[in-house]
Amino acid sequence: MSKTIECYFDVGSPASYLAWTQLPDLARRHNAELVWKPMLLGGVFQATGNQSPAAIEAKSRYSRMDMQRFARRYGVTLNQNPYFPVNTLQLMRGAVAFLDTPRFNDYLTAVFNAMWIDEENMADADVVARVLSAAGFEPGDVVARASNPEVKERLKEITTEAVERGVFGAPTLFVGEEMFFGQDRLWMVEEALG
Repeated sequence: MSKTIECYFDVGSPASYLAWTQLPDLARRHNAELVWKPMLLGGVFQATGNQSPAAIEAKSRYSRMDMQRFARRYGVTLNQNPYFPVNTLQLMRGAVAFLDTPRFNDYLTAVFNAMWIDEENMADADVVARVLSAAGFEPGDVVARASNPEVKERLKEITTEAVERGVFGAPTLFVGEEMFFGQDRLWMVEEALG
């Protein structure tokens, strides 16, 4: 595969969830490699001076409505998590810990579904343990992997890389050096792939 889609994301972003539901099929249709780049969105916001749409009431209301439009268009469920926004540091360390393993998609499926379908409080360690157990993970193993200094450093590196490439929010996709912000630009990603 000569075409690559890079996706910088955070599981605490409903737009990242929507992109996640669509990108594997999009990549298959275009015979493109999909490269997931777990980053810490809070770190990106801090580095760029950006903030979550949830921080601005009018924008938050509109964003929730718009996300529902896209969920309907994509034929997927998206529920407004009552615990949003959530500190995703541990969850994103977990994503990095499983990034290069066969269980990466299982991990994302469990976490994204818990956040954006089941409306779980993914800031609560007991809830996270229950969600991961139900998905066939050993919670203690996930915590140990996520606590590995190399995993922590890799999350920092990917987040720094994102900021250096001009990323200011999630999801942000790249086809080559062409950047596309937001799950609502997937059609542009398709055009870039030819």
